[in-house]
Amino acid sequence: MEFAYDDRTVELRQRLEAFLTECVYPAEPVHHEQVLAAGDPWARPPVMDELKAEARARGLWNLFLPDARYGAGLTNLQYAPLAELTGRSPHLAPEALNCAAPDTGNMELLAEFGSEEQRKRWLAPLLAGEIRSAFCMTEPEVASSDATNIATRITRDGDHYVVDGRKWWSSGAMDPRCEIFIVMGKTDPDADRHRQQSMILVPRDTPGVTVRRGMTVFGYSDAPHGGHAEIDFTGVRVPAENLVGAEGTGFAIAQARLGPGRIHHCMRLVGMAERALELLCRRTLDRVAFGRPLAEQGVVREWIAESRVRIEQARLLVLKTAWLMDTVGNKGAHTEIQAIKIATPAMAEWVIDKAIQAYGGAGVSQDTPLAALWAQARTLRLADGPDEVHRASLARRELRRWS
Repeated sequence: MEFAYDDRTVELRQRLEAFLTECVYPAEPVHHEQVLAAGDPWARPPVMDELKAEARARGLWNLFLPDARYGAGLTNLQYAPLAELTGRSPHLAPEALNCAAPDTGNMELLAEFGSEEQRKRWLAPLLAGEIRSAFCMTEPEVASSDATNIATRITRDGDHYVVDGRKWWSSGAMDPRCEIFIVMGKTDPDADRHRQQSMILVPRDTPGVTVRRGMTVFGYSDAPHGGHAEIDFTGVRVPAENLVGAEGTGFAIAQARLGPGRIHHCMRLVGMAERALELLCRRTLDRVAFGRPLAEQGVVREWIAESRVRIEQARLLVLKTAWLMDTVGNKGAHTEIQAIKIATPAMAEWVIDKAIQAYGGAGVSQDTPLAALWAQARTLRLADGPDEVHRASLARRELRRWS
């Protein structure tokens, strides 16, 4: 693979860096203050709409979609360094560019598997940033790390389907502009275990949909990512044409959706670690203890050096994975996708932890972004499949080479 960025990537990186410096970083304290003033952890602060308008005016919009009909037409390898930059302010920058989960995965899903009517009704306003969406897969009553456990029922009834079940950690559902849920459930419990599930579109205002509560992430609302909700679906009736794809294809669609989502998370995690390392270096150069700057302490220099090594290793593996996805497809990059999903959150968590340690009490306070960055990195060791599931699958794949 070629390690140098092409001309388009270089130009977009320059524009994105300017946008972060001029607009996003100054907006971070404003966003925090507006949320506090609203008295609702899932409120939508006005500053976010201002950022989105500015990003769109600068041509920094829908960068994640490789299909030029819908997005910027960038390859995964071109998008990787851009997503990394957004990871430096993960609670604002991704949404500002209309590149935030879960909408990114939902837009990819609709673009690839949705009908023409579904794309017109839901994909178009998502691409325009006019609405947001939720992905409803995980359930509280089963071990959802094994997606075949999912118990929500999607039952055919004439020209409709009826949805019954409970979901939680439904990403995006707490956003007040979330209008559509993509729900995974079982249409045929007697089919092969990977052909039992289907995906269906459920408008938020459908009778029988009850958002029970918002889920916090280490005490954070995670509102910039749309928040996460626990939702009841009780006798929810939607037209049969709301089914995404064919009956029994839900598991395959979920895997197709989660692959790009995993690498997008890992791209941003590299950026999160880079910002933490920058803060670590600035803090230890400025802070004096026991008669000398913290940066002169041997243990601090070990943190800094080890952070750089770990970041570079993770970035190279992420770039290789992006390149493979572009050249041999998501299935051909399956090993590497699992590898980065294991390695990158752990890397970011380690680097951010060292920056927190250098800041002392300030590191766990609201005065730096470090506590929120750490919470997000730690959470991503669970999201889109826990470490242990990916390790087990990766080990099986490796063993098959020699059996």
